[in-house]
Amino acid sequence: MSNYNFFAMLSRMRYINRWGLMNNTREENIAEHSLDVAIFAHALVCIANERFGESLNPDRAALMGLFHDSSEIITGDLPTPVKYFDPEIKVAYKNIEHLSEKKLLSMLPDYLKDNYVPLIDSQKGDDALCPYIKAADKLSALVKCIEELKMGNNEFAKAERSTREALNSMDLPALKVFMDEFLPAFSLTLDELD
Repeated sequence: MSNYNFFAMLSRMRYINRWGLMNNTREENIAEHSLDVAIFAHALVCIANERFGESLNPDRAALMGLFHDSSEIITGDLPTPVKYFDPEIKVAYKNIEHLSEKKLLSMLPDYLKDNYVPLIDSQKGDDALCPYIKAADKLSALVKCIEELKMGNNEFAKAERSTREALNSMDLPALKVFMDEFLPAFSLTLDELD
């Protein structure tokens, strides 16, 4: 009987911290981030279906969100300023991510691989859902910035502005609805959420 390491490796997502170059009031790991991305991706697709007549699968979007950063178990979380410093670094990092995805998938038995390839292999995902996952990923980053700013941590002011600009430049009507109708609540205190 063989032993497979895939799920044990996935459980290590909680040990990979995000925002490594930033002074955080509360650290965030990729497991927490991935849950946020899954929730936001599901919401965005539901909004797209209900408000804009799309017929996309929100459950599939949530699953894609859960696994979207799984390669970082192997690579770690490369800070955005480094990742996008120049085009060569960006391409090289994409190649490293893809090799890491392949490594993770190799930890599965053959009878399960087809279930996980579209969730982990970024080159084989559902193309119609990819813009929603990307938007959800950015939303999660924006929410982190908002939370840090609420705590008085101005270290995140520039990241908040650039992330908000990136979101505003996305041509995704469901994202605009989410930002108009749901995002303001993230600036509220617990008592104000009542």
